[in-house]
Amino acid sequence: MTPADLSRTVLHAVRRAVDEDALRAPVPARVRVERTRPGGSGDYACAVALQLAGPAALPAREVAALLRDRVVGTPGIGRVEITGPGFLNFTLDAAADGHARADRVREVRETGLRYGRVTTEAGRLHRLHHPREVRAAVLAQSVARLLRTQGGQVIVGCAGEPDPAWEELRVRVGPRHGAEGSSEIRPVPAGATAGTLVRRLGCDAALWGLQRPAAHDRAPLAGDLLVQGESNPLFLVRYARARARALVREGERLGLGPAYEEDVDAPALHTALADHPGVLAAAARHHAPDRVARHLETVADAFFDFHGTTPPLPVGDEKPSAAHRSRLALAEAAGKVLAGGLFMLGIHAPPHV
Repeated sequence: MTPADLSRTVLHAVRRAVDEDALRAPVPARVRVERTRPGGSGDYACAVALQLAGPAALPAREVAALLRDRVVGTPGIGRVEITGPGFLNFTLDAAADGHARADRVREVRETGLRYGRVTTEAGRLHRLHHPREVRAAVLAQSVARLLRTQGGQVIVGCAGEPDPAWEELRVRVGPRHGAEGSSEIRPVPAGATAGTLVRRLGCDAALWGLQRPAAHDRAPLAGDLLVQGESNPLFLVRYARARARALVREGERLGLGPAYEEDVDAPALHTALADHPGVLAAAARHHAPDRVARHLETVADAFFDFHGTTPPLPVGDEKPSAAHRSRLALAEAAGKVLAGGLFMLGIHAPPHV
């Protein structure tokens, strides 16, 4: 069960409680589920009962108990506890979670760049507007891509005539639109033109440098974006993707195709893959491509930890096995998530770095 699955399960429990007149409160548009913090209980936690307690005129722990009774027994959930003032804590069922991991790896491999895309906002029109500045233009393009992953339609407008030089950063220069009724994309300016950034850093490094910091932070655009080593997060993300592809190619050369036949003990990587749809949704909702960039770093770090402790290919005299095929499938899935995330930022994911 993924965090998104768990969120939908809790939201369904809220709707049931309201429909049964056990809970008199407005049903929220979404329910936030997070990894349990250090010292907490279970695998995931949710504070929705505290959110509903006021409107329902009930103690939060009583609301939590109503929801717990409607969640207990759901396939994939082993235990539900109430802690503190009314937090719901979920422990996943290990066997069911193993099946979920296998299903997720299969889904990522089959859907590729489309993994994490939904139709939640199908038919909704979003209007974005940004000043005539290169960082704002780049962020607006990525926000538009993110909103489309949720099923939305997007129109991007610029204050003034768009700069044709933005095309060097893969920004599509469209017609000018007014700001009325639009969401404003207004990050801290880059302090440089598109042409200057491309000449100094190249397109991909410039795009990463413009988007990795939060919009309210200054974008550091120094030469360390070009360092080919572990000190450069962009290099690590692209190298992890290239390494994943290389592993699959080498496995096929050995007659060892990827197939998730055995559960792979790589909890951090499985969690990072499971979190990807939620990251896309949150980044779209908050107009924050930096969340995608940070998530890609998490996926890359988890991939290298997995790669270092659980080699996907046979070593020495070791014979190919089902375990190797499963590790290769997981590596392939990680590579696809990394490629999809880079695509959201407009950055190329070359097969070799």
